[in-house]
Amino acid sequence: MVPAGSGCRRECSASVPSHHHSHLRIYMASSSPPQSSVFFARGVIARLAYWPALRIAVDQGWGGPESAEKRTWLASVLVDDFEEQIPKPDLDYVEDRLLQVMADEFDTNLEDGSAEAVAKDVIRLWEEVSVGKTELLKEFEERADKLKGKKVDVEEAAGDNSDWEDMSDEEDEEDEVPQLSERPRPPKEEPEVDEDGFTTVKGKGKNHR
Repeated sequence: MVPAGSGCRRECSASVPSHHHSHLRIYMASSSPPQSSVFFARGVIARLAYWPALRIAVDQGWGGPESAEKRTWLASVLVDDFEEQIPKPDLDYVEDRLLQVMADEFDTNLEDGSAEAVAKDVIRLWEEVSVGKTELLKEFEERADKLKGKKVDVEEAAGDNSDWEDMSDEEDEEDEVPQLSERPRPPKEEPEVDEDGFTTVKGKGKNHR
């Protein structure tokens, strides 16, 4: 399940062993997975689908030709984490997982706080579907459906006052020459030369030769 050339292969091997998915497929083939697991997987896929940072990375192909597959793989990793780990992953763990995959798979270092927001939503989703609630799942899927087929707006995705946007602005300011505002100057008067060859200079007071 780890994409070819994945930078996360070594670091994630402990939590996502290579033989895990074969066991998961056997389990799913022999019996239907719990309904809560299906809901959770659907919700995670939907939540990642409208995460602006990941949408940009996939749309721009920052993860290579398999960018879309890597997004699906990330969803499966998160689902496996919650299905297998005891105790369940906390906020820091999920956020670190998201940041790690974005860095390793998409060469993107996020400082906009969006990974934390996604992590909070994933944890809320797990808590709700575990007790049979599907309101959050429906919300995520509705939001994801609205964005299907739409190109991502980089400026909108970055968000207002985000660190990502601020960093870009600072870099642009360093590259650009400051534009200074100056008061308008009166036109320069050319000196007048009389018939005798003397130059007349106009001043505020008298004329001088």
